[in-house]
Amino acid sequence: MKTKCLIIGSGPAGYTAAIYASRANLSPILIEGPQPGGQLTTTTTVENFPGYPDGVDGNQLMEDLRKQAVRFGTDIRTGIVKEVMFAQRPFDVTVGGLDEKIEAETVIIATGAAAKYLGLPDEQKYMGMGVSACAVCDGFFYRNRTVAVVGGGDTACEEAVYLAGLAKKVYLIVRKDYLRASKVMQQRVLQNPKITVLFNTNTVGLFGKEVLEGAHLVEYMGTPREQLFDISIDGFFLAIGHQPNSAVFAPYVDMDNAGFIKVRAHSQATNIDGVFAAGDVADPVFQQAIVAAGAGCRAALEAEKFLLSVQ
Repeated sequence: MKTKCLIIGSGPAGYTAAIYASRANLSPILIEGPQPGGQLTTTTTVENFPGYPDGVDGNQLMEDLRKQAVRFGTDIRTGIVKEVMFAQRPFDVTVGGLDEKIEAETVIIATGAAAKYLGLPDEQKYMGMGVSACAVCDGFFYRNRTVAVVGGGDTACEEAVYLAGLAKKVYLIVRKDYLRASKVMQQRVLQNPKITVLFNTNTVGLFGKEVLEGAHLVEYMGTPREQLFDISIDGFFLAIGHQPNSAVFAPYVDMDNAGFIKVRAHSQATNIDGVFAAGDVADPVFQQAIVAAGAGCRAALEAEKFLLSVQ
């Protein structure tokens, strides 16, 4: 099986790359991966994606992008990439579930990043019903309500401050006795009257009948001072980082210490000529659907340009 352009992963970056690659007559093959549509399929309503003034269901948004890619001729296949060979072009990619390897002139990696969770069974139970890993995505639904943010770094502090502009009260749950965030972010959190920081505190469970109603917390866990208590909350936001889905590419593609793929400015090109990366797998900063879609567009345009340059 051969293609001028193989896109690995779906979501806003993958589907947008497929739309542009198809319109450039690259006849792309797209491997959807284990979660077709990416992280947005776990979100209820998306209100910050342009073109949907009343918001749009995350699954519907991804289905719309998918249909658009198919309309222009993208060959979408179900499978998970097991191995890549990027030592020379054309590249060989082994996909679980397919009977043969794919030989690609260019590759666009759009495998995304998975939000880190605490590992509590209750997190999945209340996913989309009070539990979220993106304050910017879902914070609007908690206007004038009480929420909690888990984490102690810059991201957690930024999300706590952001949510304080919407919610009536924000708990910041920090397992250590200090914040790891920059001094500026610490000051913004500690000086905000809407934010209460719970130091030395771990979340051990969530509760609620149909939707999230509160969290079970432990202060000074594992010490003689250990104390159990509950807080009443409407929203529970995880801000303990994201894990890029990039491990399979590690033997060839340059990454930062966290595993995010390094790309050249404005081109989405990796250190391997003909291999590009777009979306959250190459974005440790913004991780927003519209940013991912733009990166997918750039990756496809650059892949087209690369193919013209090597003909």
